[in-house]
Amino acid sequence: MKRRGILFSKLNGSGNDFLLIDNREGAVGDIDRSAFAAKVCDRSRSIGADGVILLERSPRADFRWDFYNADGSRAEMCGNGGRCAARYAAARRIAGPEMAFETAAGIIHASVAGRRVKLQMTTPKGLAVDRSLTLAGRKYTYSFLDTGVPHAVLFVDDIGAVDVAGVGRGIRRHKAFAPRGTNVDFAQRRDGVLWVRTYERGVEGETLACGTGAVAGAILAAARGLLAPPIPVRTSGGEMLSVHFRTEGKGFGEVYLEGDTSWSCDGRILEEAYRY
Repeated sequence: MKRRGILFSKLNGSGNDFLLIDNREGAVGDIDRSAFAAKVCDRSRSIGADGVILLERSPRADFRWDFYNADGSRAEMCGNGGRCAARYAAARRIAGPEMAFETAAGIIHASVAGRRVKLQMTTPKGLAVDRSLTLAGRKYTYSFLDTGVPHAVLFVDDIGAVDVAGVGRGIRRHKAFAPRGTNVDFAQRRDGVLWVRTYERGVEGETLACGTGAVAGAILAAARGLLAPPIPVRTSGGEMLSVHFRTEGKGFGEVYLEGDTSWSCDGRILEEAYRY
């Protein structure tokens, strides 16, 4: 790639930051996308981000995204990434303020009003409440929901005291979730708000927010009778998200994640940022 580099924008959704690239004309060329994402997401040696989102042409929707986690792995869905992609697409006139885009988890709809984005999530599946597993000789009770990506949610009494890195890493790779692994969320109801901390698969650490995790925590809180929609969710980064959904018998439908986004910068990714 020549010195002119690859045009990108960096957007943030509730503490999750992403590098957005309009790849409809093949801006990234034939480089190894997984390796590229892992390199440019490195906060010490390159730009730094929780993920890379390439926007590409789609015959089924306004655009298709190709999403990579910070470790270069692909993810089917990302709520905060989806909100950032929607705002970027609207600003770049890739789509209108009401849009649909294609992901590995299906077609997603979004509404953009300035910085605020309301994103339709995939229909949740695999609901399981109060399951148990053993990790390092200790028994943990968790609930499970796939909100486009898998989430194991543990409801705790003191979310500030949780060892998110240690326990999260162990559960993320536990045999109960093989071979895909799972994201791990710790949730606590406090004063009518659901507080959520997430160990994110692919990032392999705690992130300031996780959109699909916020949705999983909110729906499972409703399933346990703790809260009713719309449910306010407070992230590790301190921002507030709103999760909307309808109860449908024993299931849930019309799920939306709503919150603000911020546009950090525009720039060019030079070759030295991903070839080192």
